[in-house]
Amino acid sequence: MRIYTLLFCLSYMGILAAEDASKLISVTEELSTIHCLGYRCLIEGDANNNATVQVSYRKLGDQEWRPGLEFMAVDNDGIREAHGIKENQRLHAGSVVGLKEDTKYEVRLHLTDADGGSEERILKAKTWKEPALPNKAKVMQVKAKGSALEKALKQAKPGMILQLAAGVYEGSFVMPTGAPNMPIVLIGPKDGEAIIDAQGANNAINAQNKKHLMFERLHFRNAKWLVNCNGAAHITIRRCHFSECDYGFVAQKHAHRQERIFIGDCTMKGRATWPREKGIESMRGIQISGRGHVVCHNRISHFADAIDTFSQYPCAGIDFYRNEISECTDDGIELDYSECNNRVFENRLTNIYQGISLQPVHGGPVYVYRNIMYNVVKETFKMHNHSYGAFIFHNNSVKKGMPLIVMTSESNHQMIAKNNLFIGTDGNYGYENTSPMKDCIFEHNAFVGEWKQFLKWNKKRYDTLNDAEKDGVFLHSLVLKENKEFKSKLQAPADPNETFAVSVNDMTLHKKSRLIDRAVRIPNFNDEFSGKEPDIGALEHGTDMPMYGPRPR
Repeated sequence: MRIYTLLFCLSYMGILAAEDASKLISVTEELSTIHCLGYRCLIEGDANNNATVQVSYRKLGDQEWRPGLEFMAVDNDGIREAHGIKENQRLHAGSVVGLKEDTKYEVRLHLTDADGGSEERILKAKTWKEPALPNKAKVMQVKAKGSALEKALKQAKPGMILQLAAGVYEGSFVMPTGAPNMPIVLIGPKDGEAIIDAQGANNAINAQNKKHLMFERLHFRNAKWLVNCNGAAHITIRRCHFSECDYGFVAQKHAHRQERIFIGDCTMKGRATWPREKGIESMRGIQISGRGHVVCHNRISHFADAIDTFSQYPCAGIDFYRNEISECTDDGIELDYSECNNRVFENRLTNIYQGISLQPVHGGPVYVYRNIMYNVVKETFKMHNHSYGAFIFHNNSVKKGMPLIVMTSESNHQMIAKNNLFIGTDGNYGYENTSPMKDCIFEHNAFVGEWKQFLKWNKKRYDTLNDAEKDGVFLHSLVLKENKEFKSKLQAPADPNETFAVSVNDMTLHKKSRLIDRAVRIPNFNDEFSGKEPDIGALEHGTDMPMYGPRPR
């Protein structure tokens, strides 16, 4: 009898092991960006959800592999139905960041499961190159007279440059379409301004469903949506000026067509006024969905939101970085409706009602890292609407009141926050969070200020950090009462309604900062540190601040 029982148990265990074993069904590569690669691995089996996907990478031709951050095992409850994930499948997704432009890489993905089914794949990939003007293109000179621009656009062929003279071009202009490696280019003069004035129309430029277009050194003004690229792909907008608008750039409809949009070194100024007086406004600097876009080095101010992702599917593999953002009456940057591998990094935000919004993320992961925010009125990270899947690393926030708050009754899932710096003044809590936090990890963060209780988390209140750590939350964190961390001696604002110059927002660390060597190592996100260990916060001691906003020509 005992023998039969033993055989039955062994057989049953074998059945369970077979069900728990993992199988790698497919690997999907996101469109590469200039500095990042992203992947989605579809796993079948693994009923007990203990499989992992480790990642390493190297430049093609190098011998040594560098470790990346383990991919996130995405919660199926957060994924959009359009992904088509079956009940016995699970998505593991993630990014490799900090790569060189226009460079070939190898990425090694290693599926490991103690129950069986381990597998390794090595993939070749190449980062994107910032688009350049076509060589040996035919140039058509266009004068700012009458219908000259409209006529020129009707005559334009792929690979042609339309050189606009200084002056004002009145009206709304419909773009033709270019061809691969043969864009149609509108470019302004080196001296003076070529102004496209929509005269209050819906659009200054209508490029809906068009491809392979470039715009450089132009001034768009006086429209509701200045540049309309709904359904468009392979669009470059560089060193342009946007003014007198509700929306600067929009590409939010027909997202399945939208890919490879580059917006860089532009200046956008909207109609919103600081401080916020009218409640939530709809004005946006950039609103975009689709795949493989880069929005970088722009100066954006006086909108409700500076840069947003949008609800149209797909919305993945998009980078927002090194933008100079200020005077936003709602969110500085939104990752709302993102799926996976959208990344927000190294941006500077000043005078913003809310910081970076993640409401919701559809499964993730998205990445928010090394951003600095000064004078955030409300929530540094707006995590509402049942959000799933974010890595939040090495960010700085300095604000009046409680250092960190999240005010919603809706749950958050798989929010991982490490090595961040949150500076406030005073309040009921160091961090007040009314959201049910499920599978969320907040650790190795620093809080500065004075409060009555340190933490409100999952309906529990903790008087001190030590009380929270005894309960297994907010491990290895740091609490400081006085802010002595910055070389600039920057302090929290006394009045959040004040308009601070962006130059005030200097968060380089003082050589005696207590944040130095206090961060935990995160592969691929803080490999290049100067001391014994990485530093907490956005800026490693001894390094200069990034170049925010438009780069020198």
